[in-house]
Amino acid sequence: MIYTDPKRIILFDTTLRDGEQALPQSLSAREKMQIALALEQLGVDVIETGFPVSSRGDFESVRSIASVLKRAVPCGLSRAVAGDIDACAEALKAAERFRIHTFIATSDIHVRDKLRKDFDRILEMGVEAVRRARNYTDDVEFSCEDAGRTPIDHLCRMVEAAIDAGATTVNIPDTVGYTVPEEFGGAGADDLSSAIAIEELSKQCASTGDILATHNGLCCGPIIANGTPAQKEKYLRMLTEGHKVGAFALTEPDAGSDAAKGTCVAELQ
Repeated sequence: MIYTDPKRIILFDTTLRDGEQALPQSLSAREKMQIALALEQLGVDVIETGFPVSSRGDFESVRSIASVLKRAVPCGLSRAVAGDIDACAEALKAAERFRIHTFIATSDIHVRDKLRKDFDRILEMGVEAVRRARNYTDDVEFSCEDAGRTPIDHLCRMVEAAIDAGATTVNIPDTVGYTVPEEFGGAGADDLSSAIAIEELSKQCASTGDILATHNGLCCGPIIANGTPAQKEKYLRMLTEGHKVGAFALTEPDAGSDAAKGTCVAELQ
């Protein structure tokens, strides 16, 4: 379904897919159905119902939900892989209309270390995925995974190519790097932006918010504020690129890293 009114806000909900990852255990098929029907009743326009290729259970859950939604558009997630896209189409085909959401990583580190391809090939894979999805539906969403760390010229090329291939919705998600300066691979956001992001993450998963706060605040923060140029270059890059994660080893009193009894000495040179 293509929305043509530029003044209309389209509500897209990913509770059943991305949101489920924040839970200590997976939702049952019945729970997913209850949530989907509640979201439709609330007026959500597009419901991302799951990742069909990930498991037989998720495939069946997506298929069941797609068969009962009457107003909301069901959506399935897929990597930029033919089998994923075909699985989405198969699971969603019971719906009168549906969306396929396909994605591929575009940041240099993901392209190089995770996908192990050059960017031109990634661009081709993104275009191929969108075109394959368009064979099944005219409602195709495309995402650039880790867009926040993608060079702007690559990001523009990918988005333009996806739209030309038939994507009707484009998503620009970020993955890491809220407060680290851009020169060291971060997004260069201010403290308020970081605090808002951590607050929103914590509403869904307190542990994730705590990890991000520790990584940025206790680890990256002091290096940004007080580190030498050499220390910033050495440590901030590995932290923003995902090679290392900042942590605080807190143990019981009088043992290990007892924070209350930690002492240090600073000498002005």
